Amino acid sequence: MKKIFARLMKDESGATAIEYGLIAALISVALIGGATALGDKLNTQFTNLGSYMKVTPAP
Repeated sequence: MKKIFARLMKDESGATAIEYGLIAALISVALIGGATALGDKLNTQFTNLGSYMKVTPAP
């Protein structure tokens, strides 16, 4: 039983997969946050541009 437990403690392949998963999750969160911020700024910019370019009919 001790040999099985010792071999299990030495096996690090599962830890590596978990680390890669955590890195991928952090990158995903950063990308989503960046895309959201960029989308908000673009929406504001196009709204301002649309208001600036609005043509009022001549009386």
